[in-house]
Amino acid sequence: MLIIPIGDDNSDRTTTPYINYLIILVNVIVFVAFQQLGSDTSFTYAFSTVPQEIVTGRDLVTEDQVVRDPISGDRFAIPGLQPTPFSVYVTLLVSMFMHGSIAHIAGNMLFLWIFGDNVEHALGHVRYLVFYLVCGVLASLAHVFSTLVFGGDMTIPSLGASGAISGVMGGYLLMFPGRRVTVIMFRFITQVSALVAVGLWFVFQLISGLGVLGDETQGGGVAYAAHIGGFIAGLVLVKFFAIGRETVTTGRAWR
Repeated sequence: MLIIPIGDDNSDRTTTPYINYLIILVNVIVFVAFQQLGSDTSFTYAFSTVPQEIVTGRDLVTEDQVVRDPISGDRFAIPGLQPTPFSVYVTLLVSMFMHGSIAHIAGNMLFLWIFGDNVEHALGHVRYLVFYLVCGVLASLAHVFSTLVFGGDMTIPSLGASGAISGVMGGYLLMFPGRRVTVIMFRFITQVSALVAVGLWFVFQLISGLGVLGDETQGGGVAYAAHIGGFIAGLVLVKFFAIGRETVTTGRAWR
């Protein structure tokens, strides 16, 4: 990306974003304690969201595979899908608290840290938590749907908080379009409006998503459909969740 958010204006936030902090903490605990920094593939491949499982409602277990890179000739192992001890639909929730690498969780938590606190301040603690979870589930369903429609591999698992965080960013853009966001742009640190920072991020997701057409094997493992779906869910739902709340953007209740 040509623009990377690193902070925003919190001068008018008067509440502590306890839920946002809790979500970040849970993500870290799951990655460190349960995924063992990504090395525990049994846990990861048991609780990731697998499109075929969501569509059929049946758990899918596969064998480990050894594949050969056609360019380098190197061979590497791909872990098989592990049995999910509960309903496969539970993975729609659990998977949004798991990550594939340290870089993956670090990037996601940075975005959540920047954008989540102001959305929580506007919605209130409980509403923000529900909003976050709903956006995450809808984002995962968008990934499943796009994989099915565009002929992607239905057995490739997906995980991460990106979809839910995309929903938070959609809500942030609608409520705080003029808020100043500190970004790294072309290697320089500057400030732009949320409309520019978040808007450019979404345009990048659209372009990249259209490029892979739902096939994550061509997108470097990035579930762009989940990002797009989560973002749209946030845009659509945030006004509903904010009904009756006094917002810092308008000084009056949302209608």
